[in-house]
Amino acid sequence: MIDGIILAAGRSERAKTFKPAMLLEGKPLIKHCIDSMRPVCDRILVVGGYAFETLRDLCINEKNVLLVYNEHADMGMFSSVKCGLQVVKGEHFFLIPGDQPVVKTETYRYMLQSEGDIIIPQYQGKKGHPVLFSSVHISRLLALPDEAILRDYLHHQPVTILDVDDPGIVMDVDNPEDFEKMQAYIHKNSP
Repeated sequence: MIDGIILAAGRSERAKTFKPAMLLEGKPLIKHCIDSMRPVCDRILVVGGYAFETLRDLCINEKNVLLVYNEHADMGMFSSVKCGLQVVKGEHFFLIPGDQPVVKTETYRYMLQSEGDIIIPQYQGKKGHPVLFSSVHISRLLALPDEAILRDYLHHQPVTILDVDDPGIVMDVDNPEDFEKMQAYIHKNSP
């Protein structure tokens, strides 16, 4: 069983709007994230906090999607990681921020075929998301404080770096300019 965790609890302050609801090619950003992950995950756990009701409305009819509320979302992203981990049931799980909607489904599949307890994709020398974890890491991650930084944990673990042909792993939406670039990328690469 494979779970996917999408982190969508932040305030989206730099984007100046609630990122999961931003329409990208007519579809909310969060649905792009779910759709690219769905073919490889048995369950998708969307962790929300800020504007949770809006997030719930966006995901209400999504099959195999479970919303998880992070009441401590203001403590930072790692608090959302921990909320998601508490409901993981799979032997492996993907972890991705909810502002990375253009990761290819093929990238998820390719990562699942690779060996290692932690697999990090890399595009043209730059590491990105999603990260694929073996569930053996859940108890270790849950033992860390809410204000921990996942990157610090990864620096102290053996990881497999996997080269992928997917610029989507390093593309996120932090501000309106990023969103414009994302729209241009989708428009250029759509069939």
